[in-house]
Amino acid sequence: MSDDDLWRMLHESTGMPYGVGRTAALEQLLRRADGGDDRHLAFAVRMQATTGYVYGGEPAKSFVTFSWCLAEFDRDPQPYHQRYAHQLLWHFKYMVNAMLKFSELPLDRTYAVLDDMERRYADAGHSLQAVHKHRYLVADHVGDAEAAERWYREWLTAPRDELSDCAGCDPTTQVAHLADVGRHDEAVALAEPVLAGRLTCTEQPQAILTALLVPYLRTGRGDAARDAHREAYRRLRGNLSDLWDIGDHVEFCTLTGNEARAVEIVERHLDWLDRAPTPAAAMHFAAAASAALGRAAEAGDVTLHRRAAGDRPAGEVSAAALAAELAATATALAERFDARNGTAHQSEWVARRLATGPGEHLPLSASLRNRPARPPEPAAAPAVTVPAEATADELLDLADECWRTHDRAGFAAALAAYDGRFGASGQPARTAARRLELRVGELTDADGPQAAQEANRAALAAYRELPDQVREQVVAGRLGVLLCLTGDGEEGLALARGSADFLAGHGDVRERAAAHDRLSLALAHLQRWEEALVAADRAAAEADGDPWLAARVALHRAHVLEELERPAEFRAAAELARRLAREVGVGELVTAATLAYARATDDPAERVAACDEALETAPAQARLPVRVFRARALLGADRAAEAVEDFAEAVTLCVEQGADGDAFLRWELANAYRVAGRAAEAAEVAEEAVLGLDRLGAQAEADRCRHLLAGIYVDLGELDPALVLLDQLARNLDGPDNLPHRAQVLEEAGGLLYDADRDALAAQRFAEAAAVYRLAGAPVDELRARRREAEALNWSGDVPAAVRAVEVVDGLAAALTGRPEQPPVVTYEVGLAAEAGARVLASDDRPVEGLDRLAGVPARLRSIEAFGEAARVELLGCELLVRAGRPGEAEPLLREVLGGLPPGSRPAAQAAWLLARVLDELGRPDEAAAIRAEHGLAGDDD
Repeated sequence: MSDDDLWRMLHESTGMPYGVGRTAALEQLLRRADGGDDRHLAFAVRMQATTGYVYGGEPAKSFVTFSWCLAEFDRDPQPYHQRYAHQLLWHFKYMVNAMLKFSELPLDRTYAVLDDMERRYADAGHSLQAVHKHRYLVADHVGDAEAAERWYREWLTAPRDELSDCAGCDPTTQVAHLADVGRHDEAVALAEPVLAGRLTCTEQPQAILTALLVPYLRTGRGDAARDAHREAYRRLRGNLSDLWDIGDHVEFCTLTGNEARAVEIVERHLDWLDRAPTPAAAMHFAAAASAALGRAAEAGDVTLHRRAAGDRPAGEVSAAALAAELAATATALAERFDARNGTAHQSEWVARRLATGPGEHLPLSASLRNRPARPPEPAAAPAVTVPAEATADELLDLADECWRTHDRAGFAAALAAYDGRFGASGQPARTAARRLELRVGELTDADGPQAAQEANRAALAAYRELPDQVREQVVAGRLGVLLCLTGDGEEGLALARGSADFLAGHGDVRERAAAHDRLSLALAHLQRWEEALVAADRAAAEADGDPWLAARVALHRAHVLEELERPAEFRAAAELARRLAREVGVGELVTAATLAYARATDDPAERVAACDEALETAPAQARLPVRVFRARALLGADRAAEAVEDFAEAVTLCVEQGADGDAFLRWELANAYRVAGRAAEAAEVAEEAVLGLDRLGAQAEADRCRHLLAGIYVDLGELDPALVLLDQLARNLDGPDNLPHRAQVLEEAGGLLYDADRDALAAQRFAEAAAVYRLAGAPVDELRARRREAEALNWSGDVPAAVRAVEVVDGLAAALTGRPEQPPVVTYEVGLAAEAGARVLASDDRPVEGLDRLAGVPARLRSIEAFGEAARVELLGCELLVRAGRPGEAEPLLREVLGGLPPGSRPAAQAAWLLARVLDELGRPDEAAAIRAEHGLAGDDD
């Protein structure tokens, strides 16, 4: 590999995000540079590596590269060294900062580096402002408050120059100092103009926002504190080098009573402690995490998942145990720093952090709605009065009637009266059997279907012993439905069918209708929808005499029609169910029927209105599904902002009820936030959803959520986190069934890199995508990816590689056009492939060959109505004519192209610019000037 190739690799590495990938690339480049004779390259790579190590979370390695460069700079000065003199002086600041954070490095060495820094700054004629700042940092680290205050004043009064920290980083340290001494109002006032300006430093604005968390909190600016936390943590969460600041966010969550969020952040970054950038960062994060976990453990049993490391296996660990472990870690590290420094400052600092407790609660979560504890809802009053002198059978009759009419309060009151008056005395066998039968109605959802099965079996045995075949078959039908629901379909269906057959000949009208309804439910649980509809129709035909049963049957029948995908009949059945449910006035039936109607209608507004009605009638236990469906309906009605509130309420209800599924709901909430244009909240919630889905083992859903999150990061302008997610997705989608999706993700990553002008990396991703498309048997997609690879290579400046890529593209295009039928997509992709090849050949100084490729392409593109692409190809053809020295041929073509383009459009401006250039070359400057004036072009370089 030539030195030119190595220099190009060094240039390309600057576009990579800080972290493992960039560090590995630089270290590989360093080995190659050291194997050659280019001293300049070896120096330049080490200068880049010093910065890469600091921001990539491995500052210990920067000591070696910095020392090498400094020694080389002093030992044998070369002309190229002067280009790096400013950067080398800047790196002194990195060294002082990093040396403070390694307890094994003697403090005297840090002072020696500071003295050398001061000498070199002074010799070069620079202000000592940055030196004073770093002397302040050392004094603050060892706990010398008097010296820290003195150096702080020296720092603020010294003039700034080009070696001073940026307009965001200097105020960040000042804000931290003011916060430490309790001057919170001054801290906020100092930061406000900084945040109002333009911050472009790698560390900003996340660093200053993190420093402002406590000042905002202490000055009553809760909303600002919450926004600062969300914005800063989102920027920090992917960078190992920011572990210290992430600890500040854990502590902030603890201070604001958000222990659950603190635990989430700790769990997300827990394994970073095994590879902490510095012992000081490990100490700080461990102390903040221990305090958070301790507070969480006080509220109840909390466990965290811990990844494997070294000899430690992966597994669950309790918050209490982990809090104790991390407290010991932080304390031990603090003792090591104090032993080096000769003070107790770090141990005292850690002790204060470990004692952190919650203050006034500040809602932080974008996915949970915080609210005061609500008193339990008062029990519903019975619709009936329990007679004081009723007999045992009369009480059971009353209970049975209440059960039939959904009067749960009356049902409970009647059975309570029975148990109080007659439960302890022996009752006739028939009465005892009836009490067993009604026991099923007492079982709550929390008891589960198994308890209901056991109660039904007990009642069934009692009726068989009497015997009472009618009641026996009623109970058998109920048991059959439960068995079908829980997976024992063979026995369950036999019981339900036998019950319906028997009661058809021996039961009254109500019993017959109810038996067919139960059979329909059993068949529905087994997804035998056609048979379920037959049974539901029979039930509906005989249920008219019982309005409550008729409403239930109509609801069940609507569900079957929905599953059968018969929309017109489903809508009619849902309308009937809603009307019947309203007539009997049972909230749970009205809610379920109205939701069915909402699903049946195609009108978004009508669907939302139906959800509103369902929400008004929903009992507490049914509000969660109503909220979920209403949120989806609002999203479908383009009311994303309202959908956000319903999804967030659904997540809150899910968590409060201890129900499964909050991770899935967070996924939907993240999408709603994104549609509503609230990308920051969307990112926060999607990150929570990915963690939750991973914890559930739902990889397919977690990956789909990762894809959503990658898009959100792109919306936020956070390219590198998006690329990390897409790379992870590509690794996860490694099965043969996922090949098209894997290729799509790789191509998306290539597109992001291409748009960011990281063309060499983009070309790699496009090549990977093309290879996977080939495995997936998708030749058109393979052609597109290879064409994009050639374009990216061309823009990267690697023209020989681009030419080779075009040769591959030509082969793929020829294979597609040789088929008897050519769909429009093939015409489109082959046309764009020809355009890409022509551009590459132009870069290779072969414009005439490029022209030959474009023959007939615009016409073919227009034949499939790709008019914009056709005009672009024609414009390229004109450009190639000019480059081939044939401006006279280009002029009429350019005028024709320009006449067909929308005035004021970018293509029209490009065509006008090229036409003006052609006219200049043809010696007609006045016409060229007129064209430029007509199209608002300032001059030849416009």
